[in-house]
Amino acid sequence: MCNTTIVIFRKERTGHKDCFALFPEMPADIDGVCCTAYQHFGQHCSADYHGCIANSDPASAADFADLFDELEKRGYNLDVRKRATPVMHEKRRWLAIQQRLAEARL
Repeated sequence: MCNTTIVIFRKERTGHKDCFALFPEMPADIDGVCCTAYQHFGQHCSADYHGCIANSDPASAADFADLFDELEKRGYNLDVRKRATPVMHEKRRWLAIQQRLAEARL
């Protein structure tokens, strides 16, 4: 079975309706406070999950189709969800700790 990456697609409220992807289980900092995000322009970055959700709207499949294809071409096997669960946030924090511990052993 292939590993999948949980992703939540959102669209900005700027009027341009640019879509972005949130990866709620992927830490973007050493504490796992921020998750990894992705946009066409700028590509990978860190994001405050809750801030992004509060300031954006859900993206429809038609809205995020191009971004989905771009991510799959980059090697992601995506599992699209509407929202993150507390378990996903806890996994992100746990993975950040594991990464810190692995780096400390080097």
